[in-house]
This record gives sequence, C-alpha cells and structure tokens, in this order.
Amino acid sequence: MNPVDKHIEMARPTLAVLFLCLLIAASLWILRPFLPALIWATMVVVATWPLMLRMQQVFGNRRLPAVILMTLLVLLGLVVPLSVAIATIVDNAEQIADWGKALSNLRVQAPPAWINEVPFVGPRLEQAWRQLAATGSAELAAKVAPYAGNLTRWFVSEIGSFGLVFIQFLLTVALSAILYVSGETVAAGVRRFGYRLSGERGAAAVVLAGQAARAVALGVGVTAIVQSILGGIGLAIAGVPFAPVLTAVMFMFCIAQLGPVLVLAPAVVWLYWGDNTGWGSFLLVWTLFVGTMDNFLRPILIKQGADLPLLLILAGVIGGMLAFGLVGLFVGPVVLAVGYTLLGAWINEIPPDEGTVAALADNPSPTGPLPPA
Repeated sequence: MNPVDKHIEMARPTLAVLFLCLLIAASLWILRPFLPALIWATMVVVATWPLMLRMQQVFGNRRLPAVILMTLLVLLGLVVPLSVAIATIVDNAEQIADWGKALSNLRVQAPPAWINEVPFVGPRLEQAWRQLAATGSAELAAKVAPYAGNLTRWFVSEIGSFGLVFIQFLLTVALSAILYVSGETVAAGVRRFGYRLSGERGAAAVVLAGQAARAVALGVGVTAIVQSILGGIGLAIAGVPFAPVLTAVMFMFCIAQLGPVLVLAPAVVWLYWGDNTGWGSFLLVWTLFVGTMDNFLRPILIKQGADLPLLLILAGVIGGMLAFGLVGLFVGPVVLAVGYTLLGAWINEIPPDEGTVAALADNPSPTGPLPPA
C-alpha cells in the first residue's frame, strides 16, 4: 500500500472518533441545564418502576392511567417534601444562624443530682456539665455562632435560588412522566449501548446500575423520610419550638447520612436545661429509637434493591453528595457499584491458560518461579 494512502486510512478513523467525541461533548454542554433533572428523573423512575407495573396491572394493563398516578405520587412524595424542606430552611436561614448567637442568653444551671448516678459515664457527665456551667454560655456562643452561620450560608449557597430548585423539581416530574411512558424502549436502548461498549458485561453493568439506584432510593430516601417524620413528631409532642424547621433540617441531615441525632440531641439538652425533665426523658427515649432505627431499616431496604455491601452504598452516598451535590446521592452509589462489580469480575476471571493458574497456586511467593509467558 502506498504510504500516503496508509496515512489517509489511519487519519479517517482518528478524525471520525475525534468528531464523535466533540459532538458528544457539545451535546452534553447544551443539555447541561437539564442534566440534574434528567438524572433525578431517571433514578426516580428506575426505583419506582416495579410499582408502576403493578399500577398498570390494576388499571387493566393500561399505561396512561398508571403513568398519571405515578406522576402524581412522584409530585407528592418527592417534590413536595423536598421543596417544603428546602423552602423552610432557606426562609429561616437567618433564624438558624441567630440560634448560635442566642446561646449567650442561656444560663447553664448546675447538673441535677441523678446525673452522677448514671452507670459508667455519670461522674464524667457531671464533671463536663460543671465545667460548661463554669465556663459560661457567652464563651460557648462565641465558639458555636460562627459554625452555625457558616453552615447555614453554605447550605443556602449549595441550594441556590429556591425558585430555580423548584423549577428543577417540576422538570424532574415532567421527565419522569416521559420515562414512565417509554420506559421499556429507553431501557432497551441503554442495554444495547452497554452491550456495544463491553458485550454481555456491559449489558450486565447497566442492569446493576439500575439495581444500585433502586437500592439507594429505598435504603436512603425511605429511611430519611421515616426518621425525619418520627423525629418531627417527637419534637412537636415535647413542645420544642420551631419543630417544622428542625424537621426540615433533620431530613437534610438524614439524606446526607448524618442522622437525626444532631437535631434531636440538642433538643433533649434544651428541655433538661429548661427543667422539663419529663419531656426531656421522653424525647431522650424517642431519640434513641429514631436515631438507631436506620441500623436495621436501611440494610433491609437496600437489600430489596441490590445485593451490594452496605459500606459501599454509604460511601457512594456521602462521597457523591460532597462531589456533586444532591444529585450525587444517586450518582455516587451507582458509579461505585458498577466499578466494584466490574473490577471484581475482572479480578476473578479465570485465565484461559490453566497452567498459569496452577503455577500461581504452587508458587504464591513473589520470589518463586514465574509462570510461562
């Protein structure tokens, strides 16, 4: 072959791949404002697809009534709680920041006599309480106030304008309805795309990604809703002020895997300091129940979606949220689950040369003889 023709033949696929990459990058750049809503809608539809099929059977295998019902459920179950929680926190951002400053008006009383009688930790609790009372609330306020203000401002900056977030949620609902209508077609196309990339392993990775998304939606989302609702009920019964605001904060903490105790524990301390021992004891028992229920509820729900290590899911949730914001709650676990499974399959794949396997088994030491090439 002529060298010139050879270079032309080499340049054609290179330019074709380069043009295809540029086209994909330009398409993603154009769709960038819609990507968060599309990711949310995809995760919601994947997680609730079995329920949609059941609703379709109830309506006599008619898709349209089932799609309308599921869209309303998404609107009421996802958009409304998140919108109310975010709106409540944003509207009361200054109030939350002022709570740290308000600590200077509190007067820490002497610890009650029964504190010293608590098994194992009683003397230490009494000593820490007396040190806090001796230090004074003004110094405590000076230490806590900057953190309260910075945390609130960080949350508001991450959320951005509530109007924009609400529009994103509405767009999520609309895209969810579209995906409900053509779910089988979209799923088949994605599986074919995975097969084109890596054969059967790529198609299996697509299915695994859907299972991981369903596991996160069930294990993280449902657990956060249950814990925040029960915690808010406990705050309201105990008479803690700003219970709706604290419930919204608790919900965001539960989504971020920080738990409801960060909100309930200070409320318990506030009740004890206000001489409301009875309500404080009630809320303390309620806090122990609500704060620990995720230890058995979340693993059960996660196993309903995918048989993956719980630590892997939690690491994906926390790391994904820190890296990508709220969307990372689903993106992080999906990426880790797919990567974990593909890496495990690649490592455990049996080499075609059985002699190599036998040599490695007979000589596990690095200094042993090398297997034949």
